[in-house]
Amino acid sequence: MGAFWMLIAGLLFACMGVFVKLGAPYFSNLELVFYRSFIGLLLVSAILIHKHGTLRTRYWKSHIWRGISGSIALVLFFYCITRLPLATAITLNYTSPLFLTLLTLLVFRESFSIPMILAVLIGFIGTLFVLRPTFDNEHLFTGLLGLLSGFLAAVAMFNVRQLGRCGEPDYRIVFYFSLIATLMSAAILLMTATHSLSWDHFLILIGLALSGTLAQLALTRAYATGNTNLVSTFSYSTILFASFFGIFIWHESLPNEGLLGMVLIIASGVLSFKSSPKLEGKDNDYHSTK
Repeated sequence: MGAFWMLIAGLLFACMGVFVKLGAPYFSNLELVFYRSFIGLLLVSAILIHKHGTLRTRYWKSHIWRGISGSIALVLFFYCITRLPLATAITLNYTSPLFLTLLTLLVFRESFSIPMILAVLIGFIGTLFVLRPTFDNEHLFTGLLGLLSGFLAAVAMFNVRQLGRCGEPDYRIVFYFSLIATLMSAAILLMTATHSLSWDHFLILIGLALSGTLAQLALTRAYATGNTNLVSTFSYSTILFASFFGIFIWHESLPNEGLLGMVLIIASGVLSFKSSPKLEGKDNDYHSTK
């Protein structure tokens, strides 16, 4: 059942990207992050109340680091979705497992194995292929921001792993991320102009928040009920779903080197999952920076 739930999560994360693109003509990236986070915060709060959960925690430092890095990653991710083909933006963000492997090795001073070195090399080559179509036009900077979103997502995921090892429940981790992302985006929006809401636009925002939050819940269920390596592999279904949506909704097309880069990054991520050091505790919320 774990693979099934991850396919559902992959579809919903791709749907979230679709709603970001649909909302881009009417809202800024910060506004989309705010509405995504705020509505998600309300949903998670309802779950917390239903479970009679507590918000009391001793791990503020990890929550804050996770919240700040994840929020910035989300802003950059949404920005790239509005400027690049949907599948390209999501692929660049999904370099995060590669960066997470490197962070884990550096922090815990683990030695590099041949599979890890191979994963890094494959991921680096794949990233160059994905970025290659942007080298000769104005999208190179956006592509690099997408890569930065993947790195910051890895920082957020590293802190999620640390919180999981400390026994923090998933709903509390997601709650504090949603809270920090809401407060950060709201503070900046107070100093900038915002757009008015209409009923049609509101439906886009509801779709954005629901798809993102439900994707997190499906992802959590996937890791709770399935084999970690298998479930992690199926997480890359998001790229395939995003490619489908990009082609049929916006008639996006990718050059052959971009497609090859996606395949290499997926292979690198799968190899990183399989060869990275296994930490004790839960890794359920692996992609919940979105």
